[in-house]
Amino acid sequence: MNAAFIAPEIAWSQLTPILLVLGAAVIGVLVEAFAPRQHRRQAQLTLSLLATAGALIAAAVLWADVRATGGTVVLGGAVIVDGPTVVMQGTIAIFALLSFLVVADRTRSGEDAFAPQASAIPGSDYEEVALRKGLQQTEVYPLMLFATGGMLIFPATGDLLTLFVALEVLSLPLYLLTGLARRRRLLSQEASMKYFLLGSFASALLLFGIALLYGFSGSLRYSDIAAATQTVAGLDGLLIVGAVLVLVGLLFKVGAVPFQQWTPDVYQGAPTPITGFMAAGTKIAAFGALLRVFYVVLPGLQWDLEAGMWAVAILTMVVGTVVAIVQTDMKRVLAYSSIAHAGFVLTGVIALNSEGIAGVLFYLIAYGAATVGAFGIVSLVRERSVAPVAVAVAAGEGSTVEGSEAGADASADGGVVIGEATHLSQWAGLGRTHPWTALTFTLFLLSFAGIPLTAGFIGKFTVFSSAVAAGAWPLALIGVLASAAAVFFYVRIIVLMFFTAPAGSEEDGDGKPVTSTTTVVSAQGLTAVAVGACALITIALGVLPSSVLDLVAEAAKFIP
Repeated sequence: MNAAFIAPEIAWSQLTPILLVLGAAVIGVLVEAFAPRQHRRQAQLTLSLLATAGALIAAAVLWADVRATGGTVVLGGAVIVDGPTVVMQGTIAIFALLSFLVVADRTRSGEDAFAPQASAIPGSDYEEVALRKGLQQTEVYPLMLFATGGMLIFPATGDLLTLFVALEVLSLPLYLLTGLARRRRLLSQEASMKYFLLGSFASALLLFGIALLYGFSGSLRYSDIAAATQTVAGLDGLLIVGAVLVLVGLLFKVGAVPFQQWTPDVYQGAPTPITGFMAAGTKIAAFGALLRVFYVVLPGLQWDLEAGMWAVAILTMVVGTVVAIVQTDMKRVLAYSSIAHAGFVLTGVIALNSEGIAGVLFYLIAYGAATVGAFGIVSLVRERSVAPVAVAVAAGEGSTVEGSEAGADASADGGVVIGEATHLSQWAGLGRTHPWTALTFTLFLLSFAGIPLTAGFIGKFTVFSSAVAAGAWPLALIGVLASAAAVFFYVRIIVLMFFTAPAGSEEDGDGKPVTSTTTVVSAQGLTAVAVGACALITIALGVLPSSVLDLVAEAAKFIP
């Protein structure tokens, strides 16, 4: 006798943020296939902004339901919508929306941050033809939407299979986006390959860990694995090794030491708008998944995993801080800064209390605002040639003037805007020539440093306080000392911008002629909007954090 088929009941409304973003990504692919080339950019940007704004609104609506019910298990436990899920989905949606503004911005000549033809060999005739024709990479938008969709799923996963699928959905588009930089093409493609290879190894380790945990518990559900850890089955080896491998895969995504090798190269080589998007979104999503695994699946293994997690957190804070001090490239400084911040956040994860969850949620909001804003500014600070164009072209791959666009970006003194000024020495005197840009960047640096009246200070205070409350005061102490040491390289950049004369000027005592200076490029204003929004968030969360602190404290409860 055949049993009657029972259709599953799916609470589609609980999946609205994810469905909006992934649905828009699929539509974006169709736009690329069928829309006329001249209309694609506007259509893709509109679609992306509507999708991320819709996801933010949907997360706000879901929060009202979560407050009333405590959360919902969806798709048979594959997705869990609770307080941390909704807060992180809303945070990811906000910073994805702001990142789309930075990605969409263009200079006066219509130049964006992406290669005109990603498949072209750098320096080839094919690439030169694509440059002259002014081709644009609008495939960036659906790729970012797919990555954002994976980020929205990652902290909401309720089983290990969904965790792996979400990881790949967010990672694969980022591998491609990393290799699309308009200039320094070889560096960008090298970064993309490194990210792909190291990310593949991390995914393989995660998958192996999933297999071992399944072998131990007979289930992929977080709640079933957590229940199995409470019984003695004689398979403790499978449990410990599987848990470690899953944690390694997640620690790779947050950029924790010793799994951080990809971070500086990828941050430096990727298009700067993508670097900001990846640095904020991936870290938020990965810490969301790490929190759920650590708090829901593995709390029974606290004594087995505690020493290893302490070592990782300490190494991450120390290595990120010390190595950042000796960097000379702005994007690499911010990359090692992000590694140090991963260590600070880990102190809240290790606390294993509700204060730790709330602290991590707040810290990720503060970090995301400063990160998207800082990389937005880095994308606008450009190198400008003061020598004839022929000299600028001969200066190297990173300084190549791109065909007919060179004349369109010529400055009033005959110079030509030729590329991003990422070397620290090129930021000397920026506070004198472009004070508002330098002041805004200073705000983000102060937030990274944890200076009072910025969001970063409140974020560090919350995670360190949660560690102290859990008895992990040595971690908090090391975090405070690392934060104090990190102030050095942030203040060094501030001094460079406001109290150091530009290279080649009369004040620097050199007086030698220079072939280039630094300027802030004139763009369409979308990046300025995103940077302004990030600055407002940074100030608001530093001066009046109580409402957001109350929100994350109320949301700091996982359901199994």
